[in-house]
Amino acid sequence: MLSDSFVMKSVHLVLARVAALATVLCLAACAGSSSNISASNAAATVPHSSTQAQASVDKNAPREVRGVWLTNVDSNVLDSRENIAEAMQFLADHHFNVVYPVVWNKAATLYPSAIMQERFGQSIDPRFAGRDPLREVIEEAHARGLEVVPWFEFGFSCWHTSLGPGGGPIVKKYPHWAAKDQEGKIATKNGFEWLNGLHPEVQDFLLSLILEVANTYEIDGVQGDDRLPAMPSLAGYDAWTVAQYRAEKGKEPPTDYKDPEWVQWRADRLTGFLARLRREVKAVDEHIVISMSPSYYDWSLYEYLQDSKTWVDRGLVDTLHPQAYRYELDAYRKIVDDLVANQFTDEQLPLLSPGLLVKSGSYVIDPAMLLECIAYNRANGVQGEVHFFYEGLRKNDNAVATALLNGPYKQKAGLPYR
Repeated sequence: MLSDSFVMKSVHLVLARVAALATVLCLAACAGSSSNISASNAAATVPHSSTQAQASVDKNAPREVRGVWLTNVDSNVLDSRENIAEAMQFLADHHFNVVYPVVWNKAATLYPSAIMQERFGQSIDPRFAGRDPLREVIEEAHARGLEVVPWFEFGFSCWHTSLGPGGGPIVKKYPHWAAKDQEGKIATKNGFEWLNGLHPEVQDFLLSLILEVANTYEIDGVQGDDRLPAMPSLAGYDAWTVAQYRAEKGKEPPTDYKDPEWVQWRADRLTGFLARLRREVKAVDEHIVISMSPSYYDWSLYEYLQDSKTWVDRGLVDTLHPQAYRYELDAYRKIVDDLVANQFTDEQLPLLSPGLLVKSGSYVIDPAMLLECIAYNRANGVQGEVHFFYEGLRKNDNAVATALLNGPYKQKAGLPYR
């Protein structure tokens, strides 16, 4: 016989999912989405089981994040189910425990999206037409004890100039969504063109994609990075944002886009979006992890309006992976020193597992340096790291992955937030 508490918990969970699904449908409707979204999402919604993937880990095993990003750039992992299955087996064999597959970049999803179909007439990146790479990753990863945290890589960035200037299909359809610099041009930094992450319609749109994934797939978390929630600090000079600032402050925005008050005003609104994201995702399933991988604070604040220290202090993230991408060991150690001494309290430290740069272009980390970085993490109470990115593990006859398996990843590990 089922206990009353079990029955009530089940009822509450069902009601929460109904409410969350209603949110997705409302956001889609506001965007002009058809009733087809309701039918497809309702049919695809499945119960989440955030502990399923970790069931095989011994309760006495170490608790640390051993993560890796899966990209669709400079990688063919996502090109077939066979490639995905082989990669998941490789990661499981080398005692990783969580993967972060890209699901949003270049104005396209890497899963069939009813919302994207309705808005832009394209449900998925054409490279993956006829497939569902996200579902394939989830099934192959969970079967091998790996958790899956979809990575919304482009976040509030809409396009890259290497694909042609102009903001891509999103700005073409919604020009008032574009972030603007002081010259009235679409905000562009390091080749990335941006949407106005402060605008409520932009926030609604991106959140609708996140909730679509949360309601449709048996995921273990969702992840933003240095573009979610984020916006380059040179942006914020569009008419809508200027009007909001003028109404609240009674003055024009400073011409110095790094003016501390102006930076904080915009950063606070992005933090508010993260609070909303957390609230609405947790309404789908409280066990879905909110994972963020921002740029390194406080460079992140003044360059991309990412106030990640406040995110941690307000309890808005379950795990944080600052991009501690450095090519030299001493430089990496300085970041860890600052994180531990100045940015995280002892109680907050279990949230921290930095991002490590394993591969970028032709660069592949020396396995000896990687082991030194991880040893420094552990010596300072940092229980985990996330590797950017998968292909780096396989270079030079799997040299990096082999070093990890023979060293700090010799034993399987559970996740600290489970």
